[in-house]
Amino acid sequence: MYNFKDFDRQFPNDDACLHHIFLARYSGHKCECGKTNCFYKVNKRRCYACSFCGAQIYPTARTIFHKSETSLKSWFFAIFLFAKSKNGVAAKEIQRQVGVTYKTAFRMTHKIRELMASGGGMLTGVVEADETYIGGKRKGFGRGAVGKIPVVGIVQRRGEVRATVVTNATAGNAIGHLRQNVETTAQVVSDESPIYNFTSKFGFKHIRVNHSADEYVVGRAHTNTIEGFWAQLKRSIDGTHHSVSRKYLQNYVNEFAFRYNRRFDGCDVLGEMFSRTSLVTDLPPAKPAGETSI
Repeated sequence: MYNFKDFDRQFPNDDACLHHIFLARYSGHKCECGKTNCFYKVNKRRCYACSFCGAQIYPTARTIFHKSETSLKSWFFAIFLFAKSKNGVAAKEIQRQVGVTYKTAFRMTHKIRELMASGGGMLTGVVEADETYIGGKRKGFGRGAVGKIPVVGIVQRRGEVRATVVTNATAGNAIGHLRQNVETTAQVVSDESPIYNFTSKFGFKHIRVNHSADEYVVGRAHTNTIEGFWAQLKRSIDGTHHSVSRKYLQNYVNEFAFRYNRRFDGCDVLGEMFSRTSLVTDLPPAKPAGETSI
């Protein structure tokens, strides 16, 4: 089990962290002069230079560490805390553990969540679809009460979850999310919500379970898997963060989807997160899920 002693041994200082990023991004890189394996660390700078022509490489450029004055070991320790937590890490906890200001800790936590954004192929097999509402205070009765933020989600049984924050839980948003993430050969299972009424129109095999009639499992028709993810997400937000604004909610959803999607495969979450430190962060953002016309 990888613990803090292992972490401190692997990343004793900023130079060790920088070298990790350098190897992840530029291992075997050919310099503009045509040489390989020719780079050395420039003293007191986040920079490597070619020993033949002097060309320079900045490993942290276009990563979450770009232009950050916070030490790389502090960044890596924060990533360590994220990877070791099952319920997320609040900015106040990063402030206390890492020893930075709250403003710095807040920025770090959201940058680290960028490393946890999930993509991947299309979902297949049996896919459950559902929507939930997060935050706010319920006034009156019914779904989508004032102040709550809607999130639509889908999960492949014993597979990955995909969830996105939407303006409104409409049929267009729900079906659009399905079409972007699910093969039309999949069997889609939902509850009786009318936003899934047109699922079959777009080629999906669609079955329902009627919760309003106390119907929860009918053969393989149930939404227990996606509801389990919603429960974990809400418990973690309530217990760790207490409240989350609409502006940042997608980051938190991505974080918990990242952990959920690695629950079966024995993946070293910490190792994967450290490998993701080489990901560039200033590329054009992915096109957001569009609403499907019904």
